[in-house]
Amino acid sequence: MRDLGVGFKYLLQGQKWVGRHGRWFGFGLLPGLVTLVLYAAALVGLGYGADDLAAWATPFADDWTSPWLGILRGTLTALVLAFGLFLAVITFTAVTLLVGQPFYESLSEEVDRSQGGEVPESGLPLWRELWISARDSLRVLLRVALYGILLFACGFLPVVGQTVVPAIGFCVSGFFLTEELTAVALQRRGVELKERLGLLRGHRLAVLGFGVPLTLAFLVPFVAVFLMPGAVAGATLMARDLRGEGTGDEREDGDATDGDHRKGGGRSGGGIPSAGDARGPHHLSR
Repeated sequence: MRDLGVGFKYLLQGQKWVGRHGRWFGFGLLPGLVTLVLYAAALVGLGYGADDLAAWATPFADDWTSPWLGILRGTLTALVLAFGLFLAVITFTAVTLLVGQPFYESLSEEVDRSQGGEVPESGLPLWRELWISARDSLRVLLRVALYGILLFACGFLPVVGQTVVPAIGFCVSGFFLTEELTAVALQRRGVELKERLGLLRGHRLAVLGFGVPLTLAFLVPFVAVFLMPGAVAGATLMARDLRGEGTGDEREDGDATDGDHRKGGGRSGGGIPSAGDARGPHHLSR
């Protein structure tokens, strides 16, 4: 359970990093603002059309008496809106990262640079990076859609559908949200989607500790835009430890100076310690 807190600390340290590097924070806001406008329009349209969609999907209930007709269609409308929000949270990150690929790539590289050592580069042209990112995002979204359909169906179960199912939905959202964010740093390291998913499953609690709070925060209007730069920074720090690269001697903010590394303070390639190792928030256990 300790790793839940470790994952959350990555998220906090990412926000601290962009808070100290104001230029990169502003730089990282631009893609989110563009995507937010598009998603706001789509969600408003869904809100206006959810009632009509529920009526269209339940023609067999047209002759039902009150209150059963209202309960059925009201529940279905709520599920449609919840499903729309579920997909919006997941796809918002994927679309924002795709729109802002050059922005977030540069931000992630700067986070790597601040930790000392070499800064991995893919060596691929921009169009190739965009293609790989779009392809992997589509694969992730297909997985999310499958989970979403199953959870949507389970939402009709009494009690469980209103308690357990939403909790599972947030966990699924948090896991895949973390995958999308860590992909910025891991793709530069040549880590393919299958390997990325395996890496994250091996540290599921830390991944949920990072992704679930972020998922909940993304439900608040405009918050996603302002958290995205820090989320990318925090995911880069997480990716470094998942790959066993570690960081240099860390100040409270998780940043390291060049002098720290020249003095031999770095732990590059140190690996991921066992659960009994409590050397700080940048270390995960299986």
